Amino acid sequence: MVTKKKISVIALDPRAGKSYGEDIAGLFSDVVDISVFSMLDGSAAGVLERADLFVASTDAYGSPEELAKHIPLDSQTMAIEASFRWSELRKLKELPAGSKVLFVNMTETMAREAIAQLEQFGITHIHWIPFYPGASLDEDVHIAVTPDEMRYVPPKMETVIDIGQRVCTSGMMIEIALRLGLESLLEGPAFQEYARSVATSNYSFDQMFARSVRLESLFHILLESLEDGVIGINEKGEIFACSRQAEDMTCVSAALIQGKRCEEVFPYIPFAACLRARQTLPAKVIKVNSVNLSVEVVPVIRQNACIGAFALLQRFNDVEVRQNELRGQLLHKGYYAKYSFDDVIGQSAAIRRTKETLTRMANSESPILLIGETGTGKELFAHAVHRASRRAAGPFLAINVAAFPENLLESELFGYEEGAFTGAKKGGRPGLFELAHRGTLFLDEVEGMSPALQIKLLRTLQEREVMRVGGNRIIHVDVRIVAATNEALERKVREGTFRRDLYYRLNTLPVVIPPLTERGDDMFLLMDQFRRELNGDFRLTEPV
Repeated sequence: MVTKKKISVIALDPRAGKSYGEDIAGLFSDVVDISVFSMLDGSAAGVLERADLFVASTDAYGSPEELAKHIPLDSQTMAIEASFRWSELRKLKELPAGSKVLFVNMTETMAREAIAQLEQFGITHIHWIPFYPGASLDEDVHIAVTPDEMRYVPPKMETVIDIGQRVCTSGMMIEIALRLGLESLLEGPAFQEYARSVATSNYSFDQMFARSVRLESLFHILLESLEDGVIGINEKGEIFACSRQAEDMTCVSAALIQGKRCEEVFPYIPFAACLRARQTLPAKVIKVNSVNLSVEVVPVIRQNACIGAFALLQRFNDVEVRQNELRGQLLHKGYYAKYSFDDVIGQSAAIRRTKETLTRMANSESPILLIGETGTGKELFAHAVHRASRRAAGPFLAINVAAFPENLLESELFGYEEGAFTGAKKGGRPGLFELAHRGTLFLDEVEGMSPALQIKLLRTLQEREVMRVGGNRIIHVDVRIVAATNEALERKVREGTFRRDLYYRLNTLPVVIPPLTERGDDMFLLMDQFRRELNGDFRLTEPV
């Protein structure tokens, strides 16, 4: 159970003190106990009990020194600031211009202070006359205005407007919240409504504070919406922000670490080095509570001064999962297999045997080499293998290796960074290996690859990682290769135009796609399919 704070309100008049106490209670009663004391009824005499905050009107004791005699040592104090409600000021603006109007209050000082404040709010179209007990009325006046002091209004006054006790200003309420650590209440609807109802002359302050509250609220919303963990420190190295995700990753409580030194709570995060260098510290993998975290530290520079830093935390596995999800979106851009084994037309023993063999091979993760003449359907079988494999939900990409010049093929397969070559797109571009992550890449006419690219392809297959052209960072990829050739690669290996080690890597599961000459009556099935697709026939027409 949360212990309530305690506020003591001290005023000269008990009715004014009660009114101020009710104003404060309207906003803070759920978390604060409020006591009211008055000089006129004697309750403010002597030394008062300790409270978290003493709120006193300037006329209660007469001076700060006198106030100090009635409260415990080292107590927190602040002055009551009073104003009027906009609804009451609108009534006063309706009074006829040039009218003589009494302002009736307990003392001359209070009456004159109130008149000065009303004029600040623009009530200057009438002639104010202060009136208080003991004052004489020498002028012919028929209108009186009073802040709930009807007892002092002269008799036989034709019009009396009671604007009620003055209310605590919104600035005073803000200060109470800040002093007691209750800033969160300022964002609630009760405070917002109160601030709108009370007149203020501190327009610029109110606007700046409202903007600050909005920005702080948006900042917290942003922290909680990010999938990454975020920890923020100020220029002194004190923690001021820790998102819920960062709490989960580091097993700390944000409420308990607020204001503490960053090196005490997070000795493994190089905040101090970032503040000194005033530069971003690149992501580094750190083990925290047996979990690998990627930690990047970014300085906050304002007007050439470093005013703090943020640490961005990601679970290392989450980084890869997120990349996979983004890559998965590419499936909607055409990077998927369109055909299955059911789309392979043929009933011959040769084609049935090929489909059965490839169906079994599809369950493996090893590379497949499709060997066959041009037009035998090697790419069709590659699509079908992917659809029958455990990678069916992943992307399928295909490229004809022989159709690209060497330099262009390298950037297509492995991607490139910005500025890697003339015409390189801003931000760079991922290659087919990155796009095919957790899927299948079909390399058609692989025998056309240059020796230099054969070396790079071999390393990619062995290490399961790529480096973009012009880049300096290693990118992990998980890709299954299906290659195709219409030539005997063994002969090219003997001739020295194709690397032997790459050949053995690709030739793990070789399959020969039978030519049409070995498919028997399958040709008639294919012709019938073509006729349906072309919506025509192949009957001979009689000569004219």
